[in-house]
Parts: sequence; structure tokens; C-alpha cells
Amino acid sequence: MTATPISVQPGSLAEAIARTLAQWTAERRVARLWTKDASLWTNSGEDQWLGWLDVIAAQQQEIGARTALAEAVRQDGITDVLLLGMGGSSLGPEVVSRVIEAEAGWPRLHVLDSTDPAQVRRFDEAVDLTTTLVLVASKSGSTLEPNVFLAYFFDRLKKAVGIEQAGRHVVAITDPGSQMQKVAERDGFRAIAFGQPTVGGRFSVLSAFGTVPAALAGVDVTRLLGEAAQMAEACRIEDAATNPGVALGVVIGEAAKAGRDKLTIVASPGIAPLGAWLEQLVAESTGKNGTAVIPVDLEPEGDPSTYGSDRLFVYLRLSDEPDAAQDAFIEALNLAGHPVVRIDVRDTYALGQEFFRWEIATAVAGAVLGINPFDQPDVEASKIKTRVLTDAFEQDGALPIEAPVVLDTDMAIFTDEANVRALGPVATPAEAIAAHLRRVGGGDYVALLAYIDMTADHVAALQEMRAVIRAQSGAATCLGFGPRFLHSTGQAYKGGPNSGVFLQITCDDAQDLEVPGRDFTFGVVKAAQARGDFGVLEERGRRALRVHLGPDVAAGLRVLRAAVEAAYQ
Repeated sequence: MTATPISVQPGSLAEAIARTLAQWTAERRVARLWTKDASLWTNSGEDQWLGWLDVIAAQQQEIGARTALAEAVRQDGITDVLLLGMGGSSLGPEVVSRVIEAEAGWPRLHVLDSTDPAQVRRFDEAVDLTTTLVLVASKSGSTLEPNVFLAYFFDRLKKAVGIEQAGRHVVAITDPGSQMQKVAERDGFRAIAFGQPTVGGRFSVLSAFGTVPAALAGVDVTRLLGEAAQMAEACRIEDAATNPGVALGVVIGEAAKAGRDKLTIVASPGIAPLGAWLEQLVAESTGKNGTAVIPVDLEPEGDPSTYGSDRLFVYLRLSDEPDAAQDAFIEALNLAGHPVVRIDVRDTYALGQEFFRWEIATAVAGAVLGINPFDQPDVEASKIKTRVLTDAFEQDGALPIEAPVVLDTDMAIFTDEANVRALGPVATPAEAIAAHLRRVGGGDYVALLAYIDMTADHVAALQEMRAVIRAQSGAATCLGFGPRFLHSTGQAYKGGPNSGVFLQITCDDAQDLEVPGRDFTFGVVKAAQARGDFGVLEERGRRALRVHLGPDVAAGLRVLRAAVEAAYQ
């Protein structure tokens, strides 16, 4: 295992990287990392969250249990596995299932991590619950989204297979002693797989939260963990410059300190889903105390001359299936003087290596930046606001009334008084959007935060908007779907520097969906999450605008795109 190839032009950044790598070697910081020395960071309990350093060996001991469960499920005629989760508990398994092609004859893995009622209904309609295993993943057992998903699908299972058999169609992944464990035992779930309390959600992909769904979908978990173990061994090398995880982390940290804090991910099509997992790992870990590395995933490519001096590019190149156009793009970036980190990924199972490399790199980047990479204070702030709003709905039967700044038949605009003053006089939603986008300056990024169904058409429409904004403003652009980004990039958007310009997109739900046993619907949960998210952005003094569309989301996105294009004319 060799160090990551890094192309950085001679100058202050290259010198800073070399200096920090030498310091890590001289002070034996790699050894201190492996002995869980919290003084590498802020000495505020980081040692309690480093169980992921040991999790590979622990999971290798569980391979027999994972294989036995997967084989028993398949023998029972299960054709689909529906994973209900959020954040780290769902993004890792989603990446594995989309990147690694499992053998024929194994169940298909579906990952639900949205409270949008249309998306919940799509997943419900995509499976036959009589031959589906529901896999609910929640570390704490108290996270809102997995709990409402479970309420809905357990009710559906009871109707599909009967009350007595419903529990046999559910497996829980949770930490020991959690509320989810109690629910699983009460309702007779088929099995409970336990996570490790010292492994945070975004570092949990190589724990039970990743290996159980992978095994159920027919992935060779032995091979995946073996790849991760190879990288773990390489990441023990005390010469920081040749340590593949530490070297990457130092580059990311020093680049961010030098103003290159927009970590732009370019990945071969065969491993492109990895970017979503990297987003949550890096952003949630580094975005706090006014500091952040902002991951930029799946951004439409542009001419190298249009990128600013705030970029660090990482090229994840699948060696056995490279993309010639991407190779040319990276070469052009190099020639233009942009710093590029190139990582050659041998094949799809080498995904196991990347999971561990990036966990080490993220921890190291946090040390370089002088922060605790294992907490997420601003994620909790959004959860609290959401809970207040859902409680209010259950008490009053409605969410608090809010008045738009301006509206027409297609869109309504919402924001707080500070942002209204900054926008200046606006008479239409399009004028408000144009005024908002004019606030983008050097070193800023623009994030589209979409609380809508994550369909291919909706993604394509938003990607087109990103391309327009990047081309016209030169700013980095991000795209997140709510509520899933709340548990990942949302931390950086709220806790990082005030360099984000946010356009939140909400909609009326054409058809809502009840949450069994609760007085609110999925549409109310989604609306409360969006408003809670926006409220924290406002409290943090962020440049934020909410665009509310009608029930025809596709038509609304066309109008919004026209407004974005008009903003630059």
C-alpha cells in the first residue's frame, strides 16, 4: 500500500503540507492516534469515539453470524431488504449496494432515508412486503426518522403477513440498551445486531450498520473487511508522508487552512455513489466552531479557468473502469495549477479500503484544524427545533402560521427580517431569488437544500441549476436532499464559516401519508424538519432563502430554474 499521489504546485500550500507531515512523523502522532490520545484534538472526550479504529477485527469475528442470518433470510424466500435509516446508518449501506454488484439470487437492497411522503410511498410500492425483510437501523433508537419509518412499515407488515408474523420480517441494528432494542424485543423482531457505543454513526460503515445490510444483499463481507484491514495496516505506518490515510488528512486540513476548503470530489462512474458517504463523513466531522471543509459532490464539470482558489480536488479513479473524459478533466486541472489528490481504486471491493482511509483522513484533518471531529452540535440544534414543531402540531393540529415575503401563483418566498433587509425591495419571487444570488462573493458556496422527492428527474433539474450558478458566479455548489443532509452536510452549513448562500426548496405534498400511532403525517414531519433546519440557519446569521413550490414539483422546478437563469441576465 502506497501513499496517495498528491499534485500540489510549489508554494506555500506545498510547504505547509510538508511541514505538517514532518511534524506528525517527528512527534509520533500516528502512534498516538492508534492509542486514542485525545490530546491530538481538543482533549474533550475524543478518545470515547475512536472505537472505529478496532471495529474491523471485531466484525471479522462476526462474519459467521452475518452469513448465517443472510443465508437463512434467503432460504425463507425473501426477495427484498428495505433498510430504514438516516445519516451514517443508511449512507454506507447505500454506497455498498450501489457500487458492489452482488451475486444473482440475493435480495435487492433498498434504502429509505426521506420523510417526503411521495418517496415513502414509492418505496412501499417497490416491494412486496410478504417477501421483504425490513431492516431498521438506529444507533440511539430515538432518531425521529427511523422511528416513523418503522411505525409505518410495521403497520403495513401486520396487514400483509399478520400480527403474529410481522416481527419475523424485521431486523434491528442498534446500540445495546437503546430504545430500539426494547421495541425489537417487545415486538418479536427476527434478530438484533448490535453496534458499538464508541463508534459514531458516520464512522459506522465497517460496523454492524454496514456489514449486516451488505451480507443480506449478497456482498462478500469477508472480502470487503479484508480490504479495509489492508488499509488499516497501511495507516499504522509512522512515516506520515507514506501513510495513505494520514497524508490525505494532512493535505485536506492544510488546504482548508489555506482557504482551499471546498473539497471537490471527482469519482469514476462505477464508484460515484461513494461521494455521498464522503460528504457526510467530512462535513459533519469538520463543520463546527466556524471551521469547515465543504465537500462538493457530483458538481457538473466546468472549464478549469472557472474554478476559484478555494478548491481542492480529489480524483477517485476506478482503475479497472476509468473514464477518459474525467482523466482529461483532471489533467486540465493539473495544467491550470489546481491542487489535485489522485486516489487509484483498484476495483469495487477496494471500497473497503476507501472507507477506512477516509475515516483516518477525516480524523487527521480535524486534528490539523484543531477541532473535535467526533461531535455534531448543530445537528442536534435542528433536531430540537423539529421536535418543538411536531409537538406543537400534535397539540394544536397545525404548524405555526408563517407569512411569505413575496409570492405569485408558482412560488412563495420565506426568510427572516435580516435577510429581507439584505435583499432590498423585491416585488416577485424571481426578483428575490436574483437578489439572493447576487449576495454570492469570492470564497462562498451555494447550497440547494431540497425537501422534495429524490427522483432522477428532480435531481437532473437541480443539477442543471447548479451548473448555471457555478458557471455564472464561479462559486462551488452543493446539492442536498432533506432530511438526509441534516445528518451530514447540515452540520457544516450551520457550524462552519458564514460562506454559504442557501436556497431551501420545499413544496406542497400532492398526497400526504399518515404515520400510524401519531397525530402528524409524513408531510408534517418533513415540513417541521425543513422549518427547523431553516430556523437554525437564520439563528446562525446565514444568507438563506426558502422557495416554496406547489404540488406539481416538476413544474415548480422548471419555474425555479428559469428564475435562476434570469438572475444572471
